[in-house]
Amino acid sequence: MEAFFRTHRYLVDHVNAPVRRLLMDEIDWSDRMIGIKGTRGVGKTTFLLQYAKERFGVADRQCLYVNMNNFYFQRRGIADFAGEFCHNGGRVLLIDQVFKQPDWSAELRKCYDLYPFLKIVFTGSSVMRLKDENPELNGIVKSYNLRGFSFREYINLLTGNNFRAYSLKEILQDHERIIKQILPKVSPNRYFQDYIHHGFYPFFQEHRNYSENLLKTMNMMTEVDILLIKQIELKYLTKIKKLFYQLAEDGPKSLNISRLAHDIETSRATVMNYIKYLADARMVNIIYPVGEDYPKKPSKVMLHNPNLLYAIYPICVDKQTAMETFFVNSLWKDHKVNQQSRDQYYIVDEHLKFRICDAAAHNKIRYVPDTTYARYNTEIGKDNQIPLWLLGFLY
Repeated sequence: MEAFFRTHRYLVDHVNAPVRRLLMDEIDWSDRMIGIKGTRGVGKTTFLLQYAKERFGVADRQCLYVNMNNFYFQRRGIADFAGEFCHNGGRVLLIDQVFKQPDWSAELRKCYDLYPFLKIVFTGSSVMRLKDENPELNGIVKSYNLRGFSFREYINLLTGNNFRAYSLKEILQDHERIIKQILPKVSPNRYFQDYIHHGFYPFFQEHRNYSENLLKTMNMMTEVDILLIKQIELKYLTKIKKLFYQLAEDGPKSLNISRLAHDIETSRATVMNYIKYLADARMVNIIYPVGEDYPKKPSKVMLHNPNLLYAIYPICVDKQTAMETFFVNSLWKDHKVNQQSRDQYYIVDEHLKFRICDAAAHNKIRYVPDTTYARYNTEIGKDNQIPLWLLGFLY
């Protein structure tokens, strides 16, 4: 136990979290069992350590961080370890990568039943279905999703500002006033393209090649998050990777499921399952017409965020595609995004009409009052024309 406390003190003392994540204030920390899901690279470990530092400081032994990567847990279960921790005065156990522990959900349930004064906060992959696939946790776990950096968080980090997040309703009704508060302090266009290229995953701050690091992360998403958690045989890995690359290469257009099935030598049903797994892993976003959902055929599949475009297919990134990818990803946290009948057009929350367009093509667009035009290549907006970058302030 002492070895774990030494590691805990070192990690909490040295945690580097220059941007405070919005999720920190959205979680009800009074709950006894909290699950934080998220794709690889979005900062789940840092988030746990930041929570420990804020709430307990470095030396408080009521809180302990452990990582299930430690081989020690191959012979000792979570519940047994938690019991010793509680016996020594422990009250909050932070468990990173919980899915690495065999029978982790049963072990967490045992902790919940045996130690009523213990709070557990654990992290897991976005692929995990905490309640659907783990009935032991039904009714006791509160699940949250940690996302990559928003454009707002990225700007705050690089400029030292502390811009707040805005709701979609605020942006639509009051964007001209909001912009006037931001522009005197920072020029969003100066940072927007860099964010599109390499700002979503916090590891852009590391002194390594970002695209290579992201490619490694994507491989881990498929090799561990999808295959391990979904219990798919290793021999199917190449098919999933080939499908993902094909989707990236095709871009966000109407899917030809039969062609994709032929290309990766599998059935149409399997293609749809693989696309769902890729979406669960936050590698793609699936866009449906209004009123439809999985397992129906989607209108289009696009990569989850524009950084992935530049990492997987950098030689041919279409700007319109990158901007639409940014739009969908920014709205995805709290809103439902569906496809309209035409390209560049989307329906948000089943009634708000959006078109993503280039402000430089202003003279070619016929503006209509029932549609919001999210325009790139501009910093300002007017009436129902808003700058696309401002949607990066939704969280």
